[in-house]
Amino acid sequence: MRKKTRILLFLFFAMLLFISCRKKEELREKKKIKIGISLYDSYDTFISDYMKAFDGEVAEKRSKGYEVSVSRYNAARSQALQNEQVEEMLQNSCDVLCVNLVDRTAPSEIIDMAKKKNIPVIFFNRELVEEDLSQWNRLYYVGADAKQSGVLQGELIAKDVLEDGEGENGAVTLSPEVDKNQDGKIQYIIFEGEPGHQDAIMRTEYATGTLMKESIPLERLGYGIANWNRAEAQSKMMQLYSEFQDRIELIISNNDDMALGVIDAYDKIAVSKDNRPFIYGIDGTKVGLRAVEKGNLRATVYNDGRGQAKALFQLAFQLASGEETKGEDSGIRKIIRLPYSKVTKENCAEFLEEEERDSKQ
Repeated sequence: MRKKTRILLFLFFAMLLFISCRKKEELREKKKIKIGISLYDSYDTFISDYMKAFDGEVAEKRSKGYEVSVSRYNAARSQALQNEQVEEMLQNSCDVLCVNLVDRTAPSEIIDMAKKKNIPVIFFNRELVEEDLSQWNRLYYVGADAKQSGVLQGELIAKDVLEDGEGENGAVTLSPEVDKNQDGKIQYIIFEGEPGHQDAIMRTEYATGTLMKESIPLERLGYGIANWNRAEAQSKMMQLYSEFQDRIELIISNNDDMALGVIDAYDKIAVSKDNRPFIYGIDGTKVGLRAVEKGNLRATVYNDGRGQAKALFQLAFQLASGEETKGEDSGIRKIIRLPYSKVTKENCAEFLEEEERDSKQ
């Protein structure tokens, strides 16, 4: 009887040990996460800063014992190349894909490939068309509301352009600092990101629309499509300056890099700061914030790339860990948008301090 009891106890403890080992093994397995990332252009200033913040989130998770593997690709502004990269990431058994679309209107091939493998996709920064996002329940988006950035940029400009009080017959009074030729309207040039890109369209439409709502008389002298790129914007600005010169009173740029390219052009032409138009950007990159601090860039709109990077990683980790299967209890949102903020010389120090603090973490 005792011998039988001893055998039963032995089997019982052996079973407990087996179950314990299995649970530890399952825990280790759950801690292994493989994330695939494809960037539209890894040399884009905003995306570069974004990925540094993402890497910080990865490092923090690794410090807690999780095995997080990240495969990152640069699509170099080629949708065909990005499609190939997605295929490779799926073949390499990534648990989740994070895609910064080259062409927001052409995600179908990526969606079809991911759907066949049943791998979730998080599109980020460059928002795909709403109808495409609804194609499958394992598609997500992390970014910001482009409309808000345009409205805030327009409000920043309006604050500088308008003077208190009304002119004759209820007309608005324009600041002589901006309306340099005193003709009662603002001559401007706009720099757009790229043709057909939603952020470029929305930022342009809502920035100028906000100014029109304030009854500010506008005259567009010209525009430059510079593909979000500083060097391209500099080249375009050199051409536009040769045509319009000191008639230009305002520059509205869809992002900071193009605004900085405009500043580079004025530096090269050697136009004094007092004789330059007011220049406005969007994104609040480190170099953009520094330009605001120095007074070269009049103002910008802060796009919280660090906050988006954190949200992107958290969502990717949840999806790769199977949190998605818990349904509504998982707390996973299909669309995550973070708000923009206005940045002027008066408050840019706060944003720079925050950037410096985060970069040291």
